[in-house]
Amino acid sequence: MPHIFANFARYLNPVLENTIQITLFVLFQLCLIVQLYFLIGKYGRLAAFKIPPREADAEPLLPISVIISARNEAKNLSQFLPAILTQDYPDFEVILINDCSSDGSDILLMEMQANYTRLKVVTITEHDRFKTGKKFALTLGIKAAANEHLLFTDADCIPASDQWIRLMTRNFSGNTEIVLGYSPYQKAAGFMNAFIRFETLKTGINYLSAALHGDAYMGIGRNLAYTKTLFFRSKGFASHMHLLSGDDDLFVNQNATHDNVKIEIDPDAFTYSQAKTTFNGWYRQKKRHTGVGKYYKNHHRAMLTTDALSGFIYYVLLIISFITGFEPLLALGLFGFRLIIQLFFYARIFKKLKAKEMLFYLPFLDILYYFYLNVFGLIGSFIKTKQWK
Repeated sequence: MPHIFANFARYLNPVLENTIQITLFVLFQLCLIVQLYFLIGKYGRLAAFKIPPREADAEPLLPISVIISARNEAKNLSQFLPAILTQDYPDFEVILINDCSSDGSDILLMEMQANYTRLKVVTITEHDRFKTGKKFALTLGIKAAANEHLLFTDADCIPASDQWIRLMTRNFSGNTEIVLGYSPYQKAAGFMNAFIRFETLKTGINYLSAALHGDAYMGIGRNLAYTKTLFFRSKGFASHMHLLSGDDDLFVNQNATHDNVKIEIDPDAFTYSQAKTTFNGWYRQKKRHTGVGKYYKNHHRAMLTTDALSGFIYYVLLIISFITGFEPLLALGLFGFRLIIQLFFYARIFKKLKAKEMLFYLPFLDILYYFYLNVFGLIGSFIKTKQWK
C-alpha cells in the first residue's frame, strides 16, 4: 500500500503544480483585461479631450477671490505671491490666511499690502480654546471673500502664466460649480523627483478622466475652484473637520455631481510647486494624503482599489511567469500589448499635461507606481497624521 500512495503523490504533484500555474496565468490575464479597461474605457476620453481655444472676452468677467492658507510660509510667499497678485485679470482679490505663523510672515504681508491693493490678509493666532488647522483657516478665508467664485492654491505654488485666473474661471458657466485644475511638480534632478512627478501625473490622469466621465471623485487644492454657494450649501468641511486632510479631495468627493464639474488643462493654467527632496518629507506628505481615501464614496473606493490591486497583481504574476518559466513568451507578448496600448493613450495625455519626457521611463515607473499604491494604501488605512503642514 505505501508504494501506491507514493506513486499517487508523484502523479499529483505535477498536476497540482500545473493547475496552480494555469490558475495564476488566468488571473494574470484577468488583471490585464481590467488594466486595459482603465486605459481604454477611462483614460480614452482624456486622451481625446481638446483644450478649448482662448477667446476674446465677450462679456464682463466674473469677479474672483483667490484664497491661500499659509503657515510659516514667509519664504514662499515672498517668492510666489507676486505672480498671483499680478495676474492679467480685471476683477480679483487675494485672501491670504496667515495661520498662526511665527516666521515673520505678518511683517512681510504688511509690506506686500502696501504695494498690492488686491491683497487682503486674515490673521489667525494660537488659542487654547480651539484647534486651528487648514480647514479652519480656509473657512475663515471663504467667509472673508467678497466674491461668489473662489479659486484656491497653496503658498508654495506659482501659476504657469499670468492667465491662470482667466483660464480657470472661464469654466464657470451653466451648472458648473467646481473646476478641477492640474498642478504638477517642477522638474529637478534625481530619481525621487522623477517618481514624484510620475505619481502626480498618474493621479491627475485618474481624477481628470473621472471628471470627464461625469464621476469626479477628487481635486487638488493647489489648483481648484468652486463657488461660495456650494461651500455653504454643503456645510463646508463640517462632515470631515476632524480629519487633518481632505479640504480638497473630500470636498470634491462629497459635492461633485454628474454635471457640476469641469476640468481646465491648458498648460498656462497649471500651478507648479517644488517636490519634496527627502524621503522622510515625501513620506509624511503622502501618509497625510492617502489617509483620507477610506472616506471616499464606496464606488470610488472600489474603482481605485480595483485599479491598484489589478496593476499590482498583474506585475507580480508577470515576474512569477518569468521566474518559473511558465509561458514566459506569452506573458512577454501580453506585457508588450499592454505597453503599446499605454503608449498610444499616454502619448496624447502626457503631451497635454506637459510630461512627454516621462514616456521613456514608463515601464519602470509604472511598476514602481503600482507597488507604491498598495504600500501607501495600506499605510493610509492604519496611520493617523498629527499636523497639516
